[in-house]
Amino acid sequence: MRGTMGTQEAVTARDAVFTPDAQGPSLRVRRELLVGLLLFALYALVTRLPEGGRTATARAHGEAIFNLEKALHLDVELGLNGWLANQSVLRVLANYEYAITYIASALALLVWLFIRHPERYRTARNAFILLNLGGLATFALYPVMPPRLMPDLGFIDTVMQGRTWGSWGSPLVEHADKFAAVPSLHMGWTLWVGVELARVNAKRWVQVLNAVHVLVTLYVILATANHYILDAVIAVPYVFAAVFVAERIARPAPVRAEGPDAFFLAVETPEAPQQAGGVIMLDTSRKDVGRDDLVRVIGERLGGLPRFRQRLVRRGRWRRPVWRDNRRVDWDWHVTERRVDGMPGLRAAVAELQSQALPLDRPPWRMVALKGAEPGRTAVVYLMHHVVADGVGIVAQAVYLMDPPPEPFTGRVPRRPFRKALATVIGLGQLAVDVAPPDRLPAAGTSERRFSTMHLPLATVRDVGRRYGARVTDVVLCAVAGALNRVVSEEDGRPGTCRVAVPLMMRPPGSAMVGNHTTAVMVDLPIGKMSETDRLALISKRSRVLRSGTRAQAAWTVMWQAGRLMPAPLHARFARMAYSGRFLQGTVSSLPGPDKTLRLAGAPLTAVYPIVPIAPGTAFAIAGLGVDRELCFGLSLDPGLADDADVLMDAVRDVIEELRDGPE
Repeated sequence: MRGTMGTQEAVTARDAVFTPDAQGPSLRVRRELLVGLLLFALYALVTRLPEGGRTATARAHGEAIFNLEKALHLDVELGLNGWLANQSVLRVLANYEYAITYIASALALLVWLFIRHPERYRTARNAFILLNLGGLATFALYPVMPPRLMPDLGFIDTVMQGRTWGSWGSPLVEHADKFAAVPSLHMGWTLWVGVELARVNAKRWVQVLNAVHVLVTLYVILATANHYILDAVIAVPYVFAAVFVAERIARPAPVRAEGPDAFFLAVETPEAPQQAGGVIMLDTSRKDVGRDDLVRVIGERLGGLPRFRQRLVRRGRWRRPVWRDNRRVDWDWHVTERRVDGMPGLRAAVAELQSQALPLDRPPWRMVALKGAEPGRTAVVYLMHHVVADGVGIVAQAVYLMDPPPEPFTGRVPRRPFRKALATVIGLGQLAVDVAPPDRLPAAGTSERRFSTMHLPLATVRDVGRRYGARVTDVVLCAVAGALNRVVSEEDGRPGTCRVAVPLMMRPPGSAMVGNHTTAVMVDLPIGKMSETDRLALISKRSRVLRSGTRAQAAWTVMWQAGRLMPAPLHARFARMAYSGRFLQGTVSSLPGPDKTLRLAGAPLTAVYPIVPIAPGTAFAIAGLGVDRELCFGLSLDPGLADDADVLMDAVRDVIEELRDGPE
């Protein structure tokens, strides 16, 4: 959004989107096929071990297992094998089941995970590889002759008896390792399939079908005399160990909350919840959007939204909290739906949601579909804790859920270390003289909030700026200052000036959607009695500090380095002191938004009203978001400043219209 607040480094929400997997699908398929071929080659090496020296050992191991089963009264194989050998049709079906279904089910699961659950595929694939590596190592070190090769014990080779073409153990595949009985990989593969189906919460009928397959496989490997029952039992710890190790390998080191993120966690109080987001207005005149649609969309794109799947874990007073994966998403809490009575009801609902701090025992986000705000419209309130990301990052995560998908940033970020160092030094000197405490605005200091919205054509605000030789930033700041003059009287405690924080984006293009990359520069707004043209001229002069870049760079360096170098308790105290009514009385922000029509769950967006948290001890926070030629405002208000947020928002509009209609 050209002309709105920010520095040269401010980026659009589109550019801030992070692409989770940059590899092309064809490259990944070739890689997975190569892994499979390598595993098969390793198996081929085991099969080429000389049989002469292994036969006697394998027979001894087989007899030992069978004798142990008889001592434990588990030797059911002879009875099952003798019955099946006399069933001509079932015998052939069992032979083919032994040869085919365990391979088919494992390959089908891998392909399904690769396509439908890529976030789970790599861990499942690694578990499968580890399971097979464990089995191959055991085959080489502890060969076991299967029952079918010991007819003197009474077993019948159903494959050879039935001349089953192509089945395991037939002449067509006699290259296979004859002594690969312990563990039973037939049981191992089918049990592994069941574990992975449970991990991705597959449909119940699919899991039941696999459970039946496990039981059928158990019967077949015993009745065809390919395995002892202890072979199947021993497969269980192999599966458990493979899955356990794969999970540990896949689990990344805990991601620590960086200093700028922990900053917003430290300043949060029960009276000042720190959650940001927006009210997304959807045109649902042709296609309704409800809770189930939102759950479906988020579920489909959950893999690219890490903080939607993670919770923040505190590790004591002296250590930074870390992000850990949450085992499941509590959809009933995260995504809800309710009805409201018109736009007043919507604003009241948003104020209520904004006043409730997001609990940190789960991923810190919520989405609420509000029906009834306007005819043919559905409002979606999207909230995320400020510890996750700055305003641009939160916008980017919302855009990630929409269509068309954002284009990843492919440019190069310029490096200017000398310029940044010089700007930091100059900015630190400027900040050193900007330490006078501001005048106070009346505020109740409770978590209760008022919320209001407004949208104007972006062209209108730009035209006002051009008329007076000012920027859009200046026009918005003037409108806020003029509105405070009109709504808050001197008798109610209105001071002559109001210091506001203007957040500026320091996010490099193409950076990930998570993490805070903002700084803030303070501007003193004249809110006493004067003409709006004089007020705009004075603000235009004072707001030059926003465009120099030196204060912004210095403040960002202090914020980042303080989080890195200070012990956690000292950093928390620094954050609470710097971001409070001690140094500011309000927040005026502007966020770059999408410059094209987007759809959420198939419904086009008509407006997005930003929700910005109020800093502790301050009176208000207002933000504008550019959305497809519209400038959408969201106002969060402490009721101690004004009981009706609509009155203050209407005053903002009145000031802009007065400037628009003023002298040429």
